[in-house]
Amino acid sequence: MLKGQRHLQLLAEPKKIVITTHHKPDGDALGSSLGLYHWLKSKGHSVEVVLSSDFPTFLDWLPGREDVIIYPNAPEQAARLLAEAAIIFCLDYSALSRTNILEPLIVNAPGEKWMIDHHLDPEDFSTLSYWDSNAAATAQLIYTFINEVYDDKEAITAEIATCLYAGIMTDTGSFRFRSTTSSVHHIIASLIDAGARNWEIHEQIYNSSTENRLKFLGYCLLNCLEVIPAYNTAIFSVSKEDLQKFEVTTGDTEGLVNYALSVKGIRLAALFIDRTELIKLSLRSIGDIPCNEICKKYFNGGGHLNASGGSSSEELSQVVNKFKSILPEYKEILTK
Repeated sequence: MLKGQRHLQLLAEPKKIVITTHHKPDGDALGSSLGLYHWLKSKGHSVEVVLSSDFPTFLDWLPGREDVIIYPNAPEQAARLLAEAAIIFCLDYSALSRTNILEPLIVNAPGEKWMIDHHLDPEDFSTLSYWDSNAAATAQLIYTFINEVYDDKEAITAEIATCLYAGIMTDTGSFRFRSTTSSVHHIIASLIDAGARNWEIHEQIYNSSTENRLKFLGYCLLNCLEVIPAYNTAIFSVSKEDLQKFEVTTGDTEGLVNYALSVKGIRLAALFIDRTELIKLSLRSIGDIPCNEICKKYFNGGGHLNASGGSSSEELSQVVNKFKSILPEYKEILTK
């Protein structure tokens, strides 16, 4: 759904543009940001990608990564760029709070805010929005934004294709989630035709673990996994001591919750991580089990039907027990 179509003409002339995404960017957030970055640069715009935090090292190879500005490393530069931008793109988030320390800078910036996103219940903060909760990834929407909204498919270079492929691949779990429609496969085919080397992208993202990360994964599988057969649910509970023991860095917990979901018969998986200031929660499910409802109702979060996140300021054990206490409410759908 495109709202604010009249604003599209602003890109007809070179502009100062800043691209933002959510805190702790994942593959879709960074892939969509850098894909859009390369396209806008090719049109003569002055473009910067400004992030509120670092991101997983397995995304360090993405084309354009060296140009990314991380706010804590350059706060004055980032603040100036946001204040001077004619357009601020808001990618892969539908609530400004998800930008963390960038939120007040974006709110107070005089430039237009253009949102491109696929999450549910978007806030009304943008002058232009290109939104579809049925899209598999924001990177998919960047592709259609270039190809359909601006009718500029020929401008999709190998660099753009690589970034967008990485975004779609990671947000669809390597094309295995229910959001992977035939349209997604058609887009992926077009990206490969444009120069995305699919085998190399998979290699860079999935075969680049550190020794510490593999040992951490093994530890979690052996010591932190709990299966609750009565509710076809499995959980990981990771303490701050666990994180310190294995020197866990950004991205090392990525995908961990999916191992719980891979247990035969499991329909709902949860990952609880003690990040000291907050307990972070990630939910994954299959079928019609509403991760987004659970996160929104009980854990100050939200997301998609089958993939959502939340947080709590309570102790780790209290958050885990709270989650277990709500399972009876969903017993019928969990056990059908």
